[in-house]
Amino acid sequence: MTLHPYNRQAAVDYAHRWAYLRNPDYYNFDELGGDCTNFASQCLYAGSGVMNYTPTFGWFYNSQYSRAPAWTGVPFFYNFLTRKEKSPGPVGQEAGLDQAQPGDFVQLRFAAGPFAHNPVIVDVGSPAALDTILVAAHTEDADYRPLSTYPIGELRLIHILGVYR
Repeated sequence: MTLHPYNRQAAVDYAHRWAYLRNPDYYNFDELGGDCTNFASQCLYAGSGVMNYTPTFGWFYNSQYSRAPAWTGVPFFYNFLTRKEKSPGPVGQEAGLDQAQPGDFVQLRFAAGPFAHNPVIVDVGSPAALDTILVAAHTEDADYRPLSTYPIGELRLIHILGVYR
């Protein structure tokens, strides 16, 4: 499999378009635990154009009832993107904030417990820092929101490397 470029601008454009709205092509999971990773996946798909239909461990969306756990679950999204084997779809790696780029993702842990929020980076100032990295997100809808405005206990950056086709 060949690694192809990820269209960061398409992901960011999608994030801006839908940050305060819901795309009717996708179910709104706000009432079922939150819509942040569903929105993150939509942005990622806008920039990658490839889903992975592997049952259970893939990353795909057909409907509310036909989707991979990675499409809507924060830890599953991370596990899919940081997988070691080459399989269709976007791929990333955990990285430091100094490597943040628009179209990457930041996962947040607010207190004890699992990572629970998954915004998409839409802008990175210089130097890259909590107050200069701006994100878009669903659940608590936001666009151009500084990371520094979240009550962060811990964070991890997922830097998108490209897309396997």
